[in-house]
Amino acid sequence: MHHDTILVELGAVILALGLLGALSLRFSVSPIPLYLVAGLAFGAGGVLPLTTSTEFISAGARIGVILLLFTLGLEYTAPELVGTLRSSAPAGLADLVLNAAPGVAAALILDWGVVAAVALGGVTYVTSSGITAKVLGDLGWLGNRETPAVLSLLVFEDLMMALYLPILTALLAGVGWLGGTATLAVGAATISFVLLVALRFGNVVERFVASESDEVLLLKVLGLTVLVAGAAELLQVSAAVGAFLVGIALSGPLAHTARQLLTPLRDLFAAVFFVFFGLQTDPRALPPVLGVAALLALCGVVSKLATGWIAARRAGVALTGRVRAGAALLPRGEFNIVIAGLAVAAGANEKLGPLAAAYVLILAIAGPVAARAAEPIARLVNRRRAARQSA
Repeated sequence: MHHDTILVELGAVILALGLLGALSLRFSVSPIPLYLVAGLAFGAGGVLPLTTSTEFISAGARIGVILLLFTLGLEYTAPELVGTLRSSAPAGLADLVLNAAPGVAAALILDWGVVAAVALGGVTYVTSSGITAKVLGDLGWLGNRETPAVLSLLVFEDLMMALYLPILTALLAGVGWLGGTATLAVGAATISFVLLVALRFGNVVERFVASESDEVLLLKVLGLTVLVAGAAELLQVSAAVGAFLVGIALSGPLAHTARQLLTPLRDLFAAVFFVFFGLQTDPRALPPVLGVAALLALCGVVSKLATGWIAARRAGVALTGRVRAGAALLPRGEFNIVIAGLAVAAGANEKLGPLAAAYVLILAIAGPVAARAAEPIARLVNRRRAARQSA
C-alpha cells in the first residue's frame, strides 16, 4: 500500500507539471513560477500535501540542480572559464557588495545580531544557478554575448559560497577561527584540484567517458557528474560547482552528444527541483514577514540589475544585453534556503527562515517574469533614446 501511494503521488506531481508546462507554452511564459506554486500546493499547509514521496522528490531536486549546471558547463571550455573568471573579478566583487549589503543592513536594523546579519547577507547575495540556467535555456539566451558574463558571475558566486559557508558554519557553531580556516582550506583545495583536472586532463576525462553506445555514454556521464558533485559536497564545496566543472572538462562532439542525451533528464529533474523548492515553504508562515521580504526583494532587483549591467558593460555588450544580464541574475533559490536553514537550525533567529522563504519565493517567481520582459523594456528604452537624439 505504501509503494502504491508513492506511485500515485509521483504520478500526480509529474502529470501536474506536464499540464502546467503546457499552460506556460500556451501563454508563452516561463513555467518556473507555475512549478513553484505547484510546490506550495503540494507542501505542508498546501491544498494537497504529499505524504510519502517527499524523500524521492528531494533527491530528484538535487539531481536537477546538478544536471542544470553540468549542461551549462558543456557550453564552455576550461580556458574560456579561467579567462572569464579573471575578467569578471571586478564585477563579481561589485555583485558581492551590492547584494549582500541589504541583508546585512536589514538584520542589524531588526537587531538580530551579527551572526544573523552574516547569514541574511548570504541569503540576499547569491543568485539561483538552477533557475537562471533554466531561464537562459528557455529563452534561448545561451548564445548571447552577455551570457558568458552572466555565467562567470554565477561561478564566481558559487566559489564565494565555497568560502562563505565554512565561515558561516564556524560562526553559527561558535568554534574558533582555526576550525573554520581548516574547512575553508579543504574547500579551496578541492575546487583547485577539479579545475586543474578540467584544464590539464580534459582529454583524459573525454576518453574515459567516450563510447559508441548512447546507453553507455549516458550512464558514464551521468554517473561521473553525480559522483564528482557528491564528492565536492562532502568536502564542503558546492555540488553545483563540481557538476559545472565536469561539464567544462568535456568538449567537442562528445559534449554535443552528452547534451542531447541528458536534456530530457535535465528537464524532468529541473522541474522536480522547482516543485521541491515550493514544498519547503509553508504558506501560513509567509504573511507576517511579507513586508520586509518585499522590501528586500525590491533592493535585490535593483542591485542585481546593476550587477548585470556592470558585468555586461565590461564585456562590451549593448544596452539590450545589459538589461537581459541583470534580469537573468534576479532569481534566488537553492543556496539561499540552505543558508537560512543552517542559521535557523543553529538558533540564529527563528524569523530568518520564513523571511528568507518569502524573499526567495518573490524573486524566484519575479525573476523569470522579468527576464521575459527584459527585451521589450530594452527596446522601449532604445526607441526613447533615439527619439530624444533626433529631436
